[in-house]
Amino acid sequence: MTAAVELKGITKRFPGVIANDDVNLSVAEGEIHAICGENGAGKSTLMKVLYGMQPPDSGTMSIFGQEIIPSSPAEAIELGIGMVHQHFMLADQLSVLENVILGAEPMRSFGRLDLAAGRRHLEEVSRDYGLDVHPDDLVESLEVGERQRVEIIKVLYRGARILVLDEPTAVLVPQEVDELFRNMRDLKAAGTTILFIDHKLDEVLEIADTITVLRHGRTIGTVKPADVTARDLAEMMIGSELPKPDTKVKVEAGDPALTVENLCVHDSDGRTVVDNVSFAVRCGEIVGVAGVEGNGQTELVNAVLGTQAPASGQIRLLTNEITSKSVRHRRESGLGYIPQDRHRDGLLLGAPLWENIALGHQTQMPCSQSFWLRPAGMRSRCETIRGDFDVRTPGVDVSAHALSGGNQQKLIVGREMTAEPSVLLAAHPTRGIDVGAQAAVWDDIRAARRNGMATLLISADLDELIGLSDVIVVMLRGRLVAELDPAEITPRDLGAYMTGAMGSAVGSVA
Repeated sequence: MTAAVELKGITKRFPGVIANDDVNLSVAEGEIHAICGENGAGKSTLMKVLYGMQPPDSGTMSIFGQEIIPSSPAEAIELGIGMVHQHFMLADQLSVLENVILGAEPMRSFGRLDLAAGRRHLEEVSRDYGLDVHPDDLVESLEVGERQRVEIIKVLYRGARILVLDEPTAVLVPQEVDELFRNMRDLKAAGTTILFIDHKLDEVLEIADTITVLRHGRTIGTVKPADVTARDLAEMMIGSELPKPDTKVKVEAGDPALTVENLCVHDSDGRTVVDNVSFAVRCGEIVGVAGVEGNGQTELVNAVLGTQAPASGQIRLLTNEITSKSVRHRRESGLGYIPQDRHRDGLLLGAPLWENIALGHQTQMPCSQSFWLRPAGMRSRCETIRGDFDVRTPGVDVSAHALSGGNQQKLIVGREMTAEPSVLLAAHPTRGIDVGAQAAVWDDIRAARRNGMATLLISADLDELIGLSDVIVVMLRGRLVAELDPAEITPRDLGAYMTGAMGSAVGSVA
């Protein structure tokens, strides 16, 4: 069978780092090929080389037998390669049709846009590949799984025969994962070659035809799912068995550390996005918040953090009422924060690591004293975090952009944990990081819990929610619709509550 993609000896260096070191990869036409590895193993860099975003320093590439290395994404698309990024690149205010044709607009004579032709092509692609979308729907009205289908249609609309999916299940509930896998199998049946990056090894084993594992920038091996287990893959990736988020040791929870009462939050259009929500998180307790993205979790976190004013309700941190207090006051009073988007909200990517350590803590020791910033204190704190949280970097003067996703996340977690907060807002704390970094973050949260820290955990990883939480509450359309015991719930049942397929089961979280 002809190889759709063949990479030989691909090497890519950055200052102080060899991201890809003589990588070899062969993907047969019409197969689903998974690429696994720790953050920093070189997966994303390799896909950027394939997609024309990064030129390799050495090595060769063949696409359907033609030896060529694309110099840009536009050239990659011309070669039949399409990439769906982990963070969707859609304009919320535009329709599905407008998003799909954007940049590839069909034109009539005299430079006029031919929307009818675009609609026909979109509907043809949708029908041929079994991807159900409605062209006139606004993207902002779509669920996460529907947005992902739009992203896939975008690249198929442009003629992609090779589809690269970066962490395609990271934000999906189990029912949406099932739908995605059905779509992937339909695409495969239609002759599409699929490469996908995934950290969830059980999913890799379920959907992939072949699996290539990278470690430290090198190819460790290519295997068939029938020949390996999740433990085998984890050992190939990190040299140890697959970690689990299970909280084995129960901690006696103390007094309420974070109390939310009758909280309502409106969006910019005046719509209620958090609707009369009440709960409490006690010292030494982890309360998990489950919900399909877009059901009010982000606005809930913003209200507690202080970046979005509530319309009504009350928020207390320990014994202090903070509903109208500033973000600075809340942070100085013991509120820690791990943001869901580390690039947008957690880091200054162009700044060195030691400067990033001050974000959110710039008014506190050791980062400042008597209104003056203390670079020496920031550097010392950064060195401590680098060692204690295993942030793999040549030094603290390296920019945050140079770190892998997992090391960026460990830096943020270390920044918050070393401040010893009373309450931690942890929004998707392990999204997009490998099993090794994921296990490290879990260990950090568990250790802080044992020391009495209260955690509000928002996550799309249902195993993580069930394994770490003492209590799980479910948000649907801005309301709390269920309060569940993690010891008695399965990921599939939890997903059913999240999508409204199972009814309300709300008690008193406080």
